[in-house]
Amino acid sequence: VQLQASGGGLVQAGGSLRLSCAASTRTFSSNAMAWFRQAPGKERDFVAAIRWSGGSTKYADSVKGRFTISRDNAKNTVYLQMNSLKYEDTAVYYCAAGRPIITTMTRSSAYDYWGQGTLVTVSS
Repeated sequence: VQLQASGGGLVQAGGSLRLSCAASTRTFSSNAMAWFRQAPGKERDFVAAIRWSGGSTKYADSVKGRFTISRDNAKNTVYLQMNSLKYEDTAVYYCAAGRPIITTMTRSSAYDYWGQGTLVTVSS
């Protein structure tokens, strides 16, 4: 599975961005996709995840109510709509694909495939 992330950029605090992640294929090797982010000097953190079948989602507490993850099964694409962006949302955002179980959807180790990352910069 190859993942291509896009949509990052520079935005003012309070603004919005939509990230996209296109998967080359959606086979038995992947039942969910997720977004993680890594700020400078920090570890990679979970942001949101969605299962291909059923569409159940999980969010980090820091983005609940502001970010929405969605999927287009026909296009093998997952989106991350980010609203009310804050300076602390500044990071490189990575999409990932894998076969996590419900209890591991927030763990980076549960995902086998990663995109190249897209930079989101929020100016204060």
